[in-house]
Amino acid sequence: MRFLIFSLFLFPLQLLSQVAVGSNGFAFVNGNYSARSVGMGGRTASIYDNDLSLANDNPAVLNEKMNGMMQINQGLLPAGINFGAFNYAVKTKIGVFSPTIKYVNYGKFTETDETGRVLGNFSATDFSVGTNFGRSLNKVIHLGASFQFLGSNLASYSAYGVSLGFGAIMTHPNELISGGLAVRNIGFVFKEYTSNEKTSLPIDVQAAFSFKLKHAPFRFSILAHHLNKWNIVYQDPTLKPTFDALTGDTIPVPTAGFGEKLANHFNFQVELLASKSVQLRAGFDYHRRQQLKLVDRPGLAGFSFGVGVKFKKISLDYGFMIYSKAGQNHSIGISTQISDWLKKK
Repeated sequence: MRFLIFSLFLFPLQLLSQVAVGSNGFAFVNGNYSARSVGMGGRTASIYDNDLSLANDNPAVLNEKMNGMMQINQGLLPAGINFGAFNYAVKTKIGVFSPTIKYVNYGKFTETDETGRVLGNFSATDFSVGTNFGRSLNKVIHLGASFQFLGSNLASYSAYGVSLGFGAIMTHPNELISGGLAVRNIGFVFKEYTSNEKTSLPIDVQAAFSFKLKHAPFRFSILAHHLNKWNIVYQDPTLKPTFDALTGDTIPVPTAGFGEKLANHFNFQVELLASKSVQLRAGFDYHRRQQLKLVDRPGLAGFSFGVGVKFKKISLDYGFMIYSKAGQNHSIGISTQISDWLKKK
């Protein structure tokens, strides 16, 4: 029964994290909880503006302008799996705090025994509750940290842990250049699904750089992820050497070279800042493409597209991430400043 439950979640967890499924617990923490970052490939770490959802990627983006801002992001994965995040920002004397809730709902499943007899139904959810914190040391250096309590309930099994994260962003005074660093998911699991298991969190060290053209409405970003692990290329353990039918020579199992291992760490992003109210976005993640594309029909696997529209009191973001011909990630975000809705005396 335990094998059945965990095997049901290998594919959706892979969609959320795309790295080394099964090697870590709580893979959902590396999910994409910002519709804006979904539209740019799923990760951001160096963009410093007034978007509260980006604090889910790097808490250093939090600033005083976000005080009283509320943001809700909702996403949909294949097979009806849905996930989302709620963020709120509060300015204090020491910095800006952003209470955060994230969740993944895998839906309901039919429980059977080894003979196929239906025993009933069960549900599965992952969640985290915590806060992000950001503080600007000056106009150039911005620091952040995060704390999350993690929970996972799969039928009658449950697991819990805690996670810490840190971030930093440096912005040039001309506001055209910025660089960021984020360290995510440092922590531990204090209650496992079963007593004979031992899992760790999927730590992810990221570095990013953004550059906005001075006389054109484009911002380009490049992000390197999973810098804490050099080889993140998936190798099928079932592959075996083959033989050349003509010569009889052994053909070894293909392995990734230096260039392939390097390319798997990069995410490329571009934004068209058409106006103060409209933004168009696109991104490409080479690692996602290599992991999830269909061999015979790769299509646009690894590419992402998005749009952001700002109205008088609310901002809407939509992101569309292509995993493969088999499925996509649709995500929408809504943000608003609570004070804009209060009647002014």
